[in-house]
Amino acid sequence: MKPPADAVALPGLLPPADAVALPGLLTPEDAARSRDRSRVYRAREHNRRWYLLWLLVGPGILAMLGENDGPSMISYATTGATYGLGFFLPFIVVTFMMAIVCQEMCMRVGAVTHRGYGALVLQRFGPVWGWFAATDLLFTNLVTLVAEFVAIRIGLAYFHLGAPIAAALGVVLVVFTLSGGRYWRWERVALGLAIFNGLFLVAAIMVKPDWGTVGQSIGTFSPLPGGSFNTLLLLVASTIGATVTPWMVFFQQSASADKGLTPRDLTQGRIDTITGGTLAAIFGCGALIAGAALVGHGGASIQGLAGAGFPGALRAVSGPGVATIFALGLIEAGAVAVLTISASTGYAAAEAVGVRSSLNNSPRRAALFYSATAAVALIAAGVILIPGAPLLSIALNANVLATVLLPVTLVFMIMLANDRELMGRLRNSALLNRVAVAIVAFVSICGAAYGIDSFLQTTHLI
Repeated sequence: MKPPADAVALPGLLPPADAVALPGLLTPEDAARSRDRSRVYRAREHNRRWYLLWLLVGPGILAMLGENDGPSMISYATTGATYGLGFFLPFIVVTFMMAIVCQEMCMRVGAVTHRGYGALVLQRFGPVWGWFAATDLLFTNLVTLVAEFVAIRIGLAYFHLGAPIAAALGVVLVVFTLSGGRYWRWERVALGLAIFNGLFLVAAIMVKPDWGTVGQSIGTFSPLPGGSFNTLLLLVASTIGATVTPWMVFFQQSASADKGLTPRDLTQGRIDTITGGTLAAIFGCGALIAGAALVGHGGASIQGLAGAGFPGALRAVSGPGVATIFALGLIEAGAVAVLTISASTGYAAAEAVGVRSSLNNSPRRAALFYSATAAVALIAAGVILIPGAPLLSIALNANVLATVLLPVTLVFMIMLANDRELMGRLRNSALLNRVAVAIVAFVSICGAAYGIDSFLQTTHLI
């Protein structure tokens, strides 16, 4: 077989432990991933555990902190402003535990199969379900990306910067990170931005809450708060959609494969996922605690606080420092999510038609992947520039949409993780299956409850 014209010879680069049968010539994508794997091999060979972990972390932290996006943090803060701490603070912790279970499965499937979620659904369940999963994700991602640009716009509005700046910032960031032609470079830039999700924890500290009350709230589930039942269901569904979403499954499995994770890396992959979930839960709780400072100060409603008024409301109650930190946090949350959600769109589109889907490829060799990644960001950026577009409604309902569409994605994920032919001895255990099925049932019930109640109210049946 004649090797590709742009293949390069890399004799002896792949160590025996990580090598696969190769003819001795690698494409640029193979070469880039092989260099990363050679560093992993050397770190493992010399027992450099912390360096090994540093090399292998990334997809899990980015999936979790990417989901701590603008709409999610607005949702958490709105919940805090509406209901205080009480029920929702420990509920956030529980939902991130659910996210860790789901994301560990997709990380493990990606490491074992070296295939993205979309590619495996297409191969194992046929083109109908494969295209359904991809189309479902593309629609959800577009709506969510619009919400991310709204969050960036809200944050910039506090500094008197308009929508064109928000649109340009998001698009330039996507194009810049795609320009390197290397997964490693893209991942490290995104991780550098994701660190600033901790600004929400800083905001929580600056509002000077009663930490004894915070600790008590986390340790005990308070009864469900009163008030509008539909609003309560909205915030429950939105909180779930703020922690577990379809794009996370697509992204982490595809990113794990693109990074080159193997079954030998599962321990580090699990640490990556648990670390990401833990940080995201802490920072999400920080947003809720910061929002809870607005309880009792008027305007504590979704309509009053979920838009550009949130940083301004915090400024009036807790001072300009808190408001500035919160506004910067919204910009960061939206920016990181724009990167990760756009990438998950590119992975899904390319995997659905069976073409190259890797950040280790050049735009010329993976044209559809790069085009879809950039195009969905451009479209979302364009939407926030449309006069009179229902941006607040989109931002508020993006997480709810994710909750409604999530069960189908999780069902396929569970089936893939249990596929004996694909996974062998690394398939799900019986206990993990019971937990995963319980998560699917819980998410389905919460999404259906909000949808049914909203329908009954809209039709005036209740």
